[in-house]
Amino acid sequence: MSEVLNHFLKYISFDTQSKENAEEFPSTEKQRVLAKELASELQAMKAEDVTVDECGYVYATIPATMEKQVPVLGFIAHMDTAPAYSGTGIKPRIVKNYDGGDIVLNEETGVTMRVSDFPDLLDYKGQDIVTTDGTTLLGADDKAGVAEIMTMAEYLLSHPEIPHGKLRIGFTPDEEVGRGADFFDVKGFGAEVAYTVDGGALGELEYENFNAASARVIIHGSNIHPGSSKGKMRNSLLMAMEFHGMLPVHENPMYTEGYEGFYHLDSMSGTVEEARLEYIIRDHSKEKFEAKKEFIKQAADYLNKRYPAGTVELILKDSYYNMKEMVEPHMYLIDIARTAMEETGIKPLVRPIRGGTDGARLSYMGLPCPNLCTGGHNFHGKFEFIPVQSMEKVVELLLKIVEKFTEK
Repeated sequence: MSEVLNHFLKYISFDTQSKENAEEFPSTEKQRVLAKELASELQAMKAEDVTVDECGYVYATIPATMEKQVPVLGFIAHMDTAPAYSGTGIKPRIVKNYDGGDIVLNEETGVTMRVSDFPDLLDYKGQDIVTTDGTTLLGADDKAGVAEIMTMAEYLLSHPEIPHGKLRIGFTPDEEVGRGADFFDVKGFGAEVAYTVDGGALGELEYENFNAASARVIIHGSNIHPGSSKGKMRNSLLMAMEFHGMLPVHENPMYTEGYEGFYHLDSMSGTVEEARLEYIIRDHSKEKFEAKKEFIKQAADYLNKRYPAGTVELILKDSYYNMKEMVEPHMYLIDIARTAMEETGIKPLVRPIRGGTDGARLSYMGLPCPNLCTGGHNFHGKFEFIPVQSMEKVVELLLKIVEKFTEK
């Protein structure tokens, strides 16, 4: 079994699902269990300055092996898995020498990953693919990134003859709920620049991401017995439907791609008396992002004029911003990563992230931090998969990037 696969299978056995809207940090204590395990492994590898802080962040140093001074480089991944789908009791399957056909994930339930739905599978014919059993997510987002960084660290620490500068490693909790950078100690981390290893398919290289906000819409109605409600009832569910109906249909994530932004209704609940809608708002363009937020405000204002004042309560909160303007002054990070990919036989796919990473917020905190691929596909659901050979290639890529930094 390859070293990176061994690490990956071990880490996904830890349930580290984070939790939305938790007051505690990290949002789930079970994330600390993996943090302690990673710290223990790093100490066994003879990494230096290994710590797990009070917030559950893991930090470590791979000391320099050469006298030449080069920028201190960081590698960062997150430990939590998404709350959107179960990460409990993951039972991975390894499909060896994949034949290019549909993959039955679970014979008992009949859950099947079909090539017609996921044509990217055909890119990995003849390779070994790790899948779920159709009942949980896999956790490649981002335990593949954790495993790849740990494998790189293990290799470098066991080969001190390889010349490189000082490297810093960071593993974060709660990235999936947008809080991964909340308490990251940028100053203590001490890196001048870094990469998150939190992307998708092999070759992805990203330094543009969405500007992001959340919108909570609370609609207050008035419940009267339907038999005598004429002129009295105000049904919050119907007003919620009216509110959503004002948003542009074509700016829904199922109709967008590339640089196109969207309004995404993430959840909706309620009764006649009160309804709640939870949205995420995304756009790469700062101007369009601000326009989207203004539009949703106007929709709320309109209903508050149409119905009694205070009917619609809007709580709008920015989450993170496009890292592009923070990374562009350090474009050598992209040039090094692109060259490293080419030299390791990986085709670079420089594209915008239709989402965000810890690196987006860290870039605005003073740590320029573009994003590298992990090799995974279909994150956050039962059809998640990752080829073993892609993980091995990412380890090669990280080592090559370290090598390239010796030339700075």
